[in-house]
Amino acid sequence: MTDAVVPDGHEDDDPRAGAQPTAAERMRERRRAAFAKAERVLERPGFRRTVRERLAVLDAASEVYDLDRYSDIYGDGIVEDLEQRVAALLGTEAAAFFPTGTMAQQVALRCWAGRTGDPTVALHALAHPEVHERHAFSQVSGLRPVRVTGEPRLPTAAEIRDFPEPFGTLMLELPLRDAGFVLPTWEELTEVVAAARERDAVVHFDGARLWECTLHFGRPLTEIAGLADSVYVSFYKSLDGFGGAALAGPRTLVEEAKTWRHRYGGTVYQQFPTVLSALVGLERELPRLPEYVRHARVVAAALRESLTAAGVPWVRVHPEEPHTNEFRVWLPYDADDLMEAAVSQAEETGTFLFTDPWDRGGPGLSFTEVSVRAEGLDWTADDVRAAVADFTRRLPGA
Repeated sequence: MTDAVVPDGHEDDDPRAGAQPTAAERMRERRRAAFAKAERVLERPGFRRTVRERLAVLDAASEVYDLDRYSDIYGDGIVEDLEQRVAALLGTEAAAFFPTGTMAQQVALRCWAGRTGDPTVALHALAHPEVHERHAFSQVSGLRPVRVTGEPRLPTAAEIRDFPEPFGTLMLELPLRDAGFVLPTWEELTEVVAAARERDAVVHFDGARLWECTLHFGRPLTEIAGLADSVYVSFYKSLDGFGGAALAGPRTLVEEAKTWRHRYGGTVYQQFPTVLSALVGLERELPRLPEYVRHARVVAAALRESLTAAGVPWVRVHPEEPHTNEFRVWLPYDADDLMEAAVSQAEETGTFLFTDPWDRGGPGLSFTEVSVRAEGLDWTADDVRAAVADFTRRLPGA
């Protein structure tokens, strides 16, 4: 929630003027302050840094791009250079830069609907467009989403073959974030894609975090992306850029997508700061992602073992062996109690073990997301166990 901003001299017009902050607002401020002061975290993503810290990312810009070249205007220059870099990384004919993933995927699926003659998009009930985009597919792009499954896993080949109505495009989110950043096996993924093709449907990958998937699949990005007809990737989720996304696929599709990008208002006048941050991310973060994934498995195992050893009555780390560098932890406590324990630990010790909010997953049951990045590589399994021991002492009934 964003606090209301009231111009000077108009405080009386604000119905909240003089009101005391709510408990949620106070906790949010405590959490933000604790994170800023914390000496030990498992990740420190860019969106939680100050403007000064974010601008420092561009200090490395000269290492990844010739800064004496002219800047971009409406998508040329450095934007085109990034597009070519992404197409080469994914092994596609072309790629188009978009300001947001929401726009990129709407455009991709709209283009596929025109080509297949079918506006129906089959996807998971937990897919990002269904959960986080306010029905943009249907409200803005005239697409018709249908849910193949709501199970906390990717759809199976049998579910695709047996789905009772036709669809023109199958959209697969890799990894499926709201199920715990889960992935299918390589064999399962290839079978699902084959099942969609049997139905004459095209396949689009929502690959916002596709960069993180190579270790799990044991395949390079080109081979993973090569399964799909088109792929979307994000520059800020895994690569810590300022924002932005790319749509990659056949050249004819990408050229059509650029036309729709303009119509959707996505051809921004200048985007070189965001593009530079993406290039820095590709240079710095992309090569390290497999290392983050491997260490996330160390952290996840230590969390599960130490939470159980601490006497917590029920613990779930999901997946048990993370598929990417991100996973979920479930505990049988109220979300507010878990948030208080996490923040108070950070305030008093400088160690912020669970930095993400805790969400209610049922009566007396809550979950949080854990991500391991560069800052987490210094944590040994013993460090995790010590942090868990201190955290659990702060829980109700400890």
